[in-house]
Amino acid sequence: MLSDFSFEEMKEYALKLGLPAFRGEQIFNAIYSGKTLEEITNLPKALKDIIAEDYPKYKILKKFISRDGTQKFIIEFGDGNIVESVLMKYKYGYTVCLSSQVGCRMGCKFCASTLGGLARNLSCGEILGQLLLINRDIGGSEKNRQITNIVLMGSGEPLDNFDNVCKFIDLISSNRGLNISQRNISLSTCGLVDKIQKLSEKQYNISLTISLHATLDEKRKEVMPIAKRWKIEEIIDACRKYYDKTRRRIYFEYTLIKGVNDSNDDVVRLSKLLKNLNAHVNVIPLNEVKERSLKGTTRLAAYQFADLLKSNGVSATVRRTMGEDIAGACGQLRNKVLRENK
Repeated sequence: MLSDFSFEEMKEYALKLGLPAFRGEQIFNAIYSGKTLEEITNLPKALKDIIAEDYPKYKILKKFISRDGTQKFIIEFGDGNIVESVLMKYKYGYTVCLSSQVGCRMGCKFCASTLGGLARNLSCGEILGQLLLINRDIGGSEKNRQITNIVLMGSGEPLDNFDNVCKFIDLISSNRGLNISQRNISLSTCGLVDKIQKLSEKQYNISLTISLHATLDEKRKEVMPIAKRWKIEEIIDACRKYYDKTRRRIYFEYTLIKGVNDSNDDVVRLSKLLKNLNAHVNVIPLNEVKERSLKGTTRLAAYQFADLLKSNGVSATVRRTMGEDIAGACGQLRNKVLRENK
């Protein structure tokens, strides 16, 4: 698929077709503007016929707008698979949350993305395509980018699709792409230690976010099957090494589940785990998934949890809840659409 190509690769593609390099640049610019093949006006029909098979066929299938302004998109790919992407507006600009896989195989019990398992990985161009479609939907183009920040935290485990996610980071931060600063990109992982180590070798300037959600391995195993492979101490050690390599602050997601991980003892253990690590904790009241039995704590309890962390010397904030009225939790909307289409 042509959206998998860098600018230089696209020029090489044009040359292999016996065309001048500027034709590659025209195709590249059209893709980065989010245009369909039919909307391109500066390419001859004969050339469009040649590239038709490889031209991106993703599209916005459905769009939902929350009362708080959050927008959620169902993106369909050429093979009929769908993912969801989320657009959030902040004072500093637009942040888009992108999916990296169709479904997920990690099995986290608080996440709807895993309910149907993993269908397949997305290519780097399909991850990119979500952003390009949304950027265009809100009035942007390759020369007038509207998206300011990226979060790889939608459906799927980004580090389980390592090569495609890394190429996406390379593409989107290139000055011949949309030139989004790597400092404005955040990648969330449930803690694949070997891939965290591999990512540190890239020495990207992205923010690494760890979905932790427990302070004891046995408790973590109850909600996150990955805990059977990697212990919490191993994840923290990998984070320390990542920080030593990149000097980038580490972020931790901590979803509060009533009666599971929300005690004062959990605060104490979490504070000890993060001691002497440049870290910040995002405390998240659970966005309940109806197919699961887990219950969330109140927002008041979340603020109390965060305050206790801060009193123990740990930087912490309570995350804003956004898009609840449009199936805000990861994977909820995709699963709803899939059920409706059966």
